[in-house]
Amino acid sequence: MRPLREAMADTPVVVIQGARQVGKSTLAHQFLAASGAPLISLDAHAVLAAARNDPDSFVRQRPGSIMAIDEVQRAPELLVAIKAVVDADPRPGQFLLTGSADLLRMPGQHESLAGRAETIELYGLSQGELSRGRDDLAERLFASDETSLSDLTGTMTRSDYLSVLCEGSFPVARVRTGRRRQAWFDNYLTRIVDRDARDISRLSHLDRLPRIIRLLAANSSGELVKARMAADVDIPETSIQGYLNLLQSLYLIQVLPAWSGNLTQRIVGRPKIALLDTGLAARLKNLAPAAMEPGAAGAIHAGSLLETFVAGELRRQSTWSVSRFNLHHFRDRNGKEVDIILENDERAIVGIEVKAAASAGPRDFTSLAFLRDNLGRRFRMGAVLYTGQAPVRFGERLWALPVSSLWT
Repeated sequence: MRPLREAMADTPVVVIQGARQVGKSTLAHQFLAASGAPLISLDAHAVLAAARNDPDSFVRQRPGSIMAIDEVQRAPELLVAIKAVVDADPRPGQFLLTGSADLLRMPGQHESLAGRAETIELYGLSQGELSRGRDDLAERLFASDETSLSDLTGTMTRSDYLSVLCEGSFPVARVRTGRRRQAWFDNYLTRIVDRDARDISRLSHLDRLPRIIRLLAANSSGELVKARMAADVDIPETSIQGYLNLLQSLYLIQVLPAWSGNLTQRIVGRPKIALLDTGLAARLKNLAPAAMEPGAAGAIHAGSLLETFVAGELRRQSTWSVSRFNLHHFRDRNGKEVDIILENDERAIVGIEVKAAASAGPRDFTSLAFLRDNLGRRFRMGAVLYTGQAPVRFGERLWALPVSSLWT
């Protein structure tokens, strides 16, 4: 709530963006409660028709009060009308918008509201929000705070983590179990593809979108090979990026670009890509927690899904962390690779490896040590996040930490 209050206090237009059902409308309603202003939803057909028919009148219907519009991506023509209002009167806090698509990525959208708007992105509930924990591991790692790291003893087991993966980050899905949660994910995906994707996309083969999403779930946190994906869904390789852009616009996937840092010319430049929500990914893989236990048929998927989960938690934390950072991954042709690279505004680096095992050893730190030795003081900390419970120092600026260190 604090970032929203701060933005509304000094910015004319604030946009809350994120996937459907991550809590955008709930956050907006909570903020609006004090003012009594309504949240006008464009999901209502009559309201949507009015907005599209006369956008200038629509955005001026509450002069002197907050104009709050839900699902604004359904009528992007409103943004031009909003620009005209704030150009004539640049007072802060005039418009609160929510959107289930990234407005800047929408095809044909030419109005960015640059200098007039601030975007707050929601990526679902983080574990820290659920447990009221500290929820900012990146700040500790960038600060090289080894004393603090030594206190991060965990209490969760591998089975506990597997349950968290399958719950996901959508508030409604989390309170369901078994077949009811499965049904929720199935219906959620159907409605995204059948309505939201068609609302904002001009792509010609949207019927292939479910297949693309399932391929991404199957290759969770794997490197993107466009030629292979295009062949699997029978569309031209030159077209595949448009579908990935659409899924990113809908906040269904996350992309980790390759990071080089000028260490070597033998960097593999393909991005990693995964679904943002591990609950949805697990459902598309038909995985329950028990199916990923050691020795079970789906155990092979636990590592990639846990890596997806960690990347998602860090992406959520990046929106409020004391240390502002971007997410990347690293791999070179000599076999050195690090699952997640965090780079902050000072170009300092944190490296994170993710293991589904309950133990860690020196071999797990080989690539992190390579980065440390080549980057010098620019490398602040390397961590192997694993499903064990003890924080263990494995050398200078190298630690094995429980996955729960992300939010404790």
